[in-house]
Amino acid sequence: MKTLTDSELTAIAGEYFAPKDLYQYTKSLPFLGSLECNTTTLIAGQYTELIITYTVGASGLADGAWLKGTFKFYSDWALFQTSDPRQENYVSAEYVTGPLVEGQTAATVQSLAVRFDQKGHERPFQKAVIIDIVDGYLNPGDKIIVRLGDRRWGAKGTRVQTFVEDTWKMRWYIDPVGTSRFAPIKPDIEIPILAGVAKSVKVLSPRVVRPDVEFAVNAHTKDGWGNATTHLKGYEARLCIAKEGTSESLWNKRISLPSEGWTTAKATTSLPEPGDYVLSVSILDQSGNTVIKETDYITAEPSFPVPRPLFADLHVHSDDTVGTNSTTYNFSYAQQIAGLDIVGYTANDFNITKARWEKTLNTIREVNADGEFVVFPGTEWCGNSAAGGDHNIVFLEDPRTSEPEFPYDRNGNVARSFEWNEDMYSGELVPGAWPLDEVYATYAHAPEKHLLIPHVGGRRCNFAWHHPNLERLLEIGSAWGLFEWLLRDAVQRGWKLGVCANSDEHRGRCGGGVPGTAVFGAKGGLTGVLAEKLEIKDVAETLRKRRTFATTGERLVGVVTARDGSVLQGDEIVAQVDEMITLDYRFYGKAGFASIEAWDGSGRIFYRDLQNETAKSVLEKARRKLRIKWGGARLYDRYREAVWHGSILISGASIANIQPFSGVSDNPEDTIALISETQVAFNTRTSGDFDGVDIFFASGSKPPSSISVTGSLGGYVKVGDVLAGNSHKPQPEFSLVATEEEIAQLGGKLIDVKGGAELFVSAEMFVDVPLPQKVEGVFSLNRKDRASGEEQVVYFVGREYSGGKVITSPIFIRYETEQCH
Repeated sequence: MKTLTDSELTAIAGEYFAPKDLYQYTKSLPFLGSLECNTTTLIAGQYTELIITYTVGASGLADGAWLKGTFKFYSDWALFQTSDPRQENYVSAEYVTGPLVEGQTAATVQSLAVRFDQKGHERPFQKAVIIDIVDGYLNPGDKIIVRLGDRRWGAKGTRVQTFVEDTWKMRWYIDPVGTSRFAPIKPDIEIPILAGVAKSVKVLSPRVVRPDVEFAVNAHTKDGWGNATTHLKGYEARLCIAKEGTSESLWNKRISLPSEGWTTAKATTSLPEPGDYVLSVSILDQSGNTVIKETDYITAEPSFPVPRPLFADLHVHSDDTVGTNSTTYNFSYAQQIAGLDIVGYTANDFNITKARWEKTLNTIREVNADGEFVVFPGTEWCGNSAAGGDHNIVFLEDPRTSEPEFPYDRNGNVARSFEWNEDMYSGELVPGAWPLDEVYATYAHAPEKHLLIPHVGGRRCNFAWHHPNLERLLEIGSAWGLFEWLLRDAVQRGWKLGVCANSDEHRGRCGGGVPGTAVFGAKGGLTGVLAEKLEIKDVAETLRKRRTFATTGERLVGVVTARDGSVLQGDEIVAQVDEMITLDYRFYGKAGFASIEAWDGSGRIFYRDLQNETAKSVLEKARRKLRIKWGGARLYDRYREAVWHGSILISGASIANIQPFSGVSDNPEDTIALISETQVAFNTRTSGDFDGVDIFFASGSKPPSSISVTGSLGGYVKVGDVLAGNSHKPQPEFSLVATEEEIAQLGGKLIDVKGGAELFVSAEMFVDVPLPQKVEGVFSLNRKDRASGEEQVVYFVGREYSGGKVITSPIFIRYETEQCH
C-alpha cells in the first residue's frame, strides 16, 4: 500500500488509536533497516575496530528475530570470538533505543546474544556474525551497534584479512519475524582492502635458460603479507646481471616504477655464454637511496632440454565463483606480478552461471597471445570424496577456435556436478555429472582435448577412481598445503601420473609464493612445463606428456633425463630386465639444496645428503648449529592446519642467536623467539610444510649435552570457541628428548606425532656451511631381480634447507625379456 497522509488514513480507516506520528515515521524507513560503517578503507593484515550500526527498519524486530553479518568463507580475516573482551577479535553487540513518539510503547528486548559461525550462511557468504534478539522486540528506529574487534576493553582490535580485495563485501541479513528465513539488507557494506607499505622486493626469472634465448626479468615490491604494493611515486628499480664470482655487470637496466597501480618492473634480456649468473634488483626512493635489495640466480645451460622452462599456475579462481577480484584482475596479476607463462582458469562447476562462463571465455580468447601468454579455460568438478573427490578439468583446445563442453556436453547432458548458486538454484539439488564415473564418460571420447587433475583441496581426490587417458597430472601442492604423500599413493597403486603444483588461489594472488593463513595455510605452488614453445598446442601436448615438475612456489627447476637425453621425465620407456638405466638429474634453486632423493613404489631408493657432503670439506672447528624442525598436517582433509605451541630447552650450552626459516618466514603471525640463553619458544602453524629454527651457540661453547622440544599440538578451529582451540586428539602433546650423541648422529633424532598427515618433530646438529644452488649427478638403476613385465616408476625430489621443494614427474619403466626372432 502506498504511504497515506493522515487525512487519507482517517478517511479510509475511520477513527482509531495509534502512537502519534509513528505511522509517517515508520513509512519513511527502509522496511528492513539500514547500515552504516565507521570505515571506508582497510589495509591488509592491519588491526582495526570495525563498527557497524544497524538501524531497525519499518519491520521492527520480533522476539526471536536474527541479524546476521556475513562475508566470504575464503576470507582469512582472523576468526572472531565472543568469550573474552580483553582478547583480540572480540565481537560485541549493543542495543541503543531510538526516540519514542507520544503514545509509543518502549521496546521490550532484554539482551542481544552474539555468536560467530564459520558456516552460518550460504556459500560464498558463509562466515557469519549472528545476533539473536532475546526476550523481547525492537522498535523501528532502534539501533544495534556491532563492534568487530571491540577495543573498549584494551584489546588491539581485529586482524583484517591479509590479502587485497577491490571490494571486500559484508552482506547483512535480517530475519525480522523469527522464522529463520533471511532477507538481505541493501546496500552491502563494501570496503576496499589495500596493500601495506613495501617491505621487500621479489625478482622472477626462468632460473635456467639456453644461451642467447631471450627471457623476461620481473620485479615487484610487496608488503609484509606478500601483496603487490601500489602507488610508490618516484621510485625506481635497478636490475643487474653479473657472472657469478665477478663484480662486473654484463647487463643493467633502470626502470621507473609506475606511480599508479602495481609497483612492478619488467625487462627482457639474454645470456651470451654458458655459466652461472647473479641477478640483483635494488629499489631506489625519490632521493636515489636504496631502500630494498634482493638477489637471485640464473644459469645459462646449452644442454637444457628446452629453451627455457615455462612456469604455470593451472588452478586459479576468480570472483566468477568463490575467488577474489575479477577474472581480468587475476590474469593481469598473473602476467605483471607473478610473471607466469601459463594459466589454467578454474571455475567451481556448480557455482558459475552460464552467462559468467561465456563472458570469461571471451576474456580468455582476448588475452591469449602465442609466445607471450597462454590461458586454458577450465572447471573444477567439486564432487565429494565419496564420489571421487575434487578434479580440475582443463580444456586443452585453443579457446579461440573451439567451444569447451561446458556447462553441457556434446549430447546436451549437464556437465557440472550439480547446480548450487544463488543465481540459478531452483529449489532442488539435482545431480549432473555425478559421480566421477560420469565425468569420465563426458570427456573420454576426446582425451587429447582434456586434462583431468585430481587434487587435495576442500574435497580430497579418491584414488579408488582413475582414468589413465584423462588423468595425466596430479596436483601435489597448493595454498591448501603440501601433499607429497599423494604422489606416493599414486605410484604405489601403479597410476601413471605426472606432477603439478598450483595455487588453487582464491585470494587474487596466483603464481605461488605468497604466505597462507587459515584454511589456505601454505604458499601456492608452481608447475614447471618443459615445452619447446609457448603456444597453446605445444603446451597442451607437453602437459599430457607429463613433462613437468612441481615446486612449493619458488622458481626452482628439476630435470631428469635418460638415454643421452632422449628420455625426459613423464616419458614411458621399455628396458631389458638386465639393462642398467642411468638417470641424469639437474636441480636449480636459490636457498641451497640440503638433499636430492629418488623414489619409486618401494620408497626412497636414492639419497644424496648435500649438507654432509659440503661439510666434509670444512674444518672441524667450523661453527656448528642445532636445527629443530616440526611440521605436517593435522588432517588429510580440508581443515588440515596444525597449530604448534612449543618450547626448546638446551642443557650444557648457551644460545648466542637463532635464525628461523621455512614457513615461519612467510607468516608475520607465526613466531619463534629467543626467551633466554637456554630456551626458545615457538607458536606456528603448518599445513603439510614445516617450520624450523637454527640455534647457534656462544663462541667456544660446547654442543648441548641434551635438548628437549615439548609442547601442545592443536588445529584449525572449525566450530566453537576460537580461544578454546582445537586439540589434536590422537596426540595433543609432543615431546622430543635427545642426548648430545643422538643429535650428533647422521639424521639426528626424529619423532612422529600420532594421527594426521606426516606430523613430526626433529633435532640435528650441523656444521654451518653454505649449500649449493645448483646440483647435478647420475643415479643408476641396476637391480638383478627384475622380472619381465615388471614396472618401475622413478621420480626425484630436490629439497632446499629452507623448506623449498621441487619434485619431478616420474619416468615410467617397463622391463621385458628380449625376445629372439
